[in-house]
Amino acid sequence: MPYTYEYPRPAVTVDCILFGFDDGELKVLLIQRASDPFKGLWAFPGGFLDMEDPTIEFAAKRELEEETGLKEVFMEQLYTFGDVGRDPRGRTVSVAYYALVKLSDYLLQAGSDADQAHWFNISQVPALAFDHAKILQMALERLKGKVRYQPIGFELLPQKFTLSELQHLYETVLEKPLDKRNFRKKILKMNLLKPLEEMQAGVAHRAARLYQFDKQRYEELKSRGFNFEI
Repeated sequence: MPYTYEYPRPAVTVDCILFGFDDGELKVLLIQRASDPFKGLWAFPGGFLDMEDPTIEFAAKRELEEETGLKEVFMEQLYTFGDVGRDPRGRTVSVAYYALVKLSDYLLQAGSDADQAHWFNISQVPALAFDHAKILQMALERLKGKVRYQPIGFELLPQKFTLSELQHLYETVLEKPLDKRNFRKKILKMNLLKPLEEMQAGVAHRAARLYQFDKQRYEELKSRGFNFEI
């Protein structure tokens, strides 16, 4: 005989907030909803937790792949949203995850519950369904805080980059200018960048040296108590 609950149970959903960096702009991945509620509006990839999903994170990755074609994306839990009225279908609690990805590493395609999947510049995000505008704002604030104290910004850059590209990334995420001399002095003093015997190609201005992030070096320093801070 099935167990019956004394109290009604809310539905559980997952939402995936993916950030990318391309053409000097911070971007966020959105899907256009193919069904009601909010049919035609843009939202984060996500959906309902299935009883067969072994974990909530598994559900998030499943929904992300079903709606965008993206898989093998490492995501971190952001927050749990459960305000009354956030979903017109009934009481719904959503566990949100966020991730930083290199756009060039993934092939994007709309899936089962989406008419379209598209990367939007943060400055040009359309009206969002549900409470996803609130979720996006929290994800951006988390990103701003974390990018200053962990080298996650390198996840958004190509494998080889210039110091100017690195500084522009941080200025874009933090939404403020950084002093060029101080930024370069601080980042080079950390000894986390490997200078390459390569220069920029195909640029109109003087070509700059290319660098790579030394992840192994960072892990070694972190194990000895090193604190990354921009």
